Amino acid sequence: MQRPQWLNAWREQLRLRRWRLWAAMLLLVVSVLGLLVFLAGEYEESRDQAGLDQDAASIANDIRSNLVRNVQTLQSLYSVVPSPESWGVPAAELLVQHREIVRVEWRDSARRLQAQRDTPYMPDMFGLLGRDQALPEVGRACDNATRLSGPAYSNTHFWPMSDGQGVEMIEMCLPLVRAGQPNGFLVATYSLPGVLSEMTNRALLRGRGLSFIEADGTRLALHSLVPESRRTLVARTLVDLPGHTLLLQLKSPRATRGLFPNVLTAVVGALSLALLSVLFLLGRDIRRRQRAELVVAEALAFRKAMEDSLVTGLRARDMDGRITYVNPAFCDMVGLSAEQLVGTGLPAPWWPPELVDEYQQRQMMRLADQALPREGYESLFQRPDGTRFPVLIIEAPLINAAGQQTGFMSAILDLTEQRRVEDLNRTSQERLQATARLATVGEMASLLSHELNQPLAAIASYASGTLNLLEPAAGRPAASDPLQADLVQAMRRIGEQAERAGRVIKSVADFVRRREQVREAVTPHSLIEAILPLLGLQAKKQGIRLFIHVAPGCPPVQCDRTMVEQVLLNLARNGVQSMPPGDPAPGSGLRVLRLSVGAVRLQSGEGPDGQRQKTWVAFSVADHGLGLSAEVKAKLFTPFFTTRTEGMGLGLSLCRTVIEQHGGVLTYEDNPPRGTVFRFTLPAVVAERPPLSSAP
Repeated sequence: MQRPQWLNAWREQLRLRRWRLWAAMLLLVVSVLGLLVFLAGEYEESRDQAGLDQDAASIANDIRSNLVRNVQTLQSLYSVVPSPESWGVPAAELLVQHREIVRVEWRDSARRLQAQRDTPYMPDMFGLLGRDQALPEVGRACDNATRLSGPAYSNTHFWPMSDGQGVEMIEMCLPLVRAGQPNGFLVATYSLPGVLSEMTNRALLRGRGLSFIEADGTRLALHSLVPESRRTLVARTLVDLPGHTLLLQLKSPRATRGLFPNVLTAVVGALSLALLSVLFLLGRDIRRRQRAELVVAEALAFRKAMEDSLVTGLRARDMDGRITYVNPAFCDMVGLSAEQLVGTGLPAPWWPPELVDEYQQRQMMRLADQALPREGYESLFQRPDGTRFPVLIIEAPLINAAGQQTGFMSAILDLTEQRRVEDLNRTSQERLQATARLATVGEMASLLSHELNQPLAAIASYASGTLNLLEPAAGRPAASDPLQADLVQAMRRIGEQAERAGRVIKSVADFVRRREQVREAVTPHSLIEAILPLLGLQAKKQGIRLFIHVAPGCPPVQCDRTMVEQVLLNLARNGVQSMPPGDPAPGSGLRVLRLSVGAVRLQSGEGPDGQRQKTWVAFSVADHGLGLSAEVKAKLFTPFFTTRTEGMGLGLSLCRTVIEQHGGVLTYEDNPPRGTVFRFTLPAVVAERPPLSSAP
């Protein structure tokens, strides 16, 4: 696939920037190496200069020490030879031992010469000029010695010789004291070249130049000379003497070095260059790794995107059953985060507590035998909030690139939605079956209503004929027999119930055929009185007292009289049947069935919206039976659901349908201390100005 032009331009810019960084780093390394070499050279030079300064100071100390020892030698010579006449031989021996001294003189207090001796090494020292030419310097030295009461030195002076050469000399004057009185002076004439050659450490002067110089750089005496160059090191130090100070100069040529001042600097430079090469190779390797990591990252991102988009939970475990990987779908499924799941083993945190032993035994057997069913198996999971849901687990061995099994990979499907769909399908099937049964019941009701109309008509005709026979004819006196009066009353009741049964059958047929039902204004008293004979017989048979209360001024209701009477009768019979014989115990005051009627929202006039408000009449049937359990309450109005073996489960369902067709509502609630209260409402027929009242 061809890359976009902007991507190629960006990669080219990135490559140029990388090369600029490499060039800057190379320049930095070269600069650091150059600075290192320079600093190393400076350090070496400063170290050599410090060593030369230390050697110059050591030579100056040697000269001072030797001059002090010579003074002590002269003092011992004076103490051994007290007279000038015998002084010559020891003085000659002294000059032989100390070649730096070219002349020794003994002068009196007036500085007149008493005895003298010249060095044998320079016999023509005073051949060109006489000694008198040096008397001014000798006088200065002796004056300083007298003032200091010790040895003193004169200024240096040049003394020419007969061979055309000369030597720089310095006079040392030592005052003599005998018996506490001045006894003259000993004067020693030093040759400055001799001082440099005889009073210094020759080992320190090998390959170096040593000389006495003036402050302006004029050379006074020279012992050794080195070639002058720009790389020559120079050290100067003072030789402090009583009465005069000499300036000593020591020169040393610098050792010729290569590019690097020492081995350490060369090693550091080589290591730096090697490090630069390694960095270059490392950068190339890093770029290769980055390209490979980019390819791997894209592959991993693609795989993770697929795993995160799955609705199927994925779980990986090692051979010991510990979780090594889970995807977000699995975390959402069990309600735990990946941090809480990874690393956990058996028992799993999503297993229900009562099934832990069973699941753990099953899991250990599966891991031990490595027998993984390809079709999967169903299980039950539990979330931290206690919610449980069914799952389908499909497991397979987890094989690495070497072909070895490292664990197990599981795919988990949440079956909650599938189970819900199955329940909906099952409920739909049940509803279809219930609808089919209702259709069958409707057909049966139509058939029964057609077949029962004739027997009921015959019963009504026989009852009417019997009444005609029993009742006295016109013009005949009435019978005084009480039995005959009872038979007349019974025949009348039979006729009424036959007519009522006909109306019920006709109402059921009309209900099944969805025909328009006839509704009329009926008082609550007449509705209750119509069912009272049948209800009274059943209640009396089971020892239950009936309590009927109709609120005063309760208005009539607009309804289908026959259907509402059946609703009242059905609810009352259910209340009677909920109190079987002996429960509650006789005498407890609870074996009572209460039928109450009252008006609710009994008000007329116009409401806030300008429309006439509606008034309702509430009917309630209260029993003291065992009450309704939670399971019964959930299916109370479901068709064909019943708690009695002989029931069909259509009573309450039909009752609610009838009440809802009238616009009312059928409800129920508990009746403390025990029992249940069923209530339903019917629209009231309100007069123009009805009296205001409230339900009891």
